[in-house]
Amino acid sequence: MVKKLMASILGLTSIISIAFLSSCTPSSGDDGTSSIYLIVFMVLLFGIFYFLIIRPQSKRQKEHMNLLSDLKVGDRVVTIGGIYGRIESIREDSFIIKVESGTLLRMAKNSIAGKQPGETA
Repeated sequence: MVKKLMASILGLTSIISIAFLSSCTPSSGDDGTSSIYLIVFMVLLFGIFYFLIIRPQSKRQKEHMNLLSDLKVGDRVVTIGGIYGRIESIREDSFIIKVESGTLLRMAKNSIAGKQPGETA
């Protein structure tokens, strides 16, 4: 979904920039105002990208890092692959997860998607 949104935003901004740049062609009496418009347009374009793409992504990444640092032994988690389990031990770069069948799995810390739905603690 993010890729689709990003592609549509890039397409829209390229169409807008082409239209804008074609209207800013220098004329014989041009006093440099077209270059000011171009700079303002580029700043505005960067602002749109920042608030629609960069800022939300960094916010999600920060929330995920906080979630990983707050996990403790006994928490029920879901991995990115959809595996449900309970944390048995925590290592520096991985978790040992016990699944329903009793099997222990070693998972990288970044593979934890979040706590299980309905988990209040």
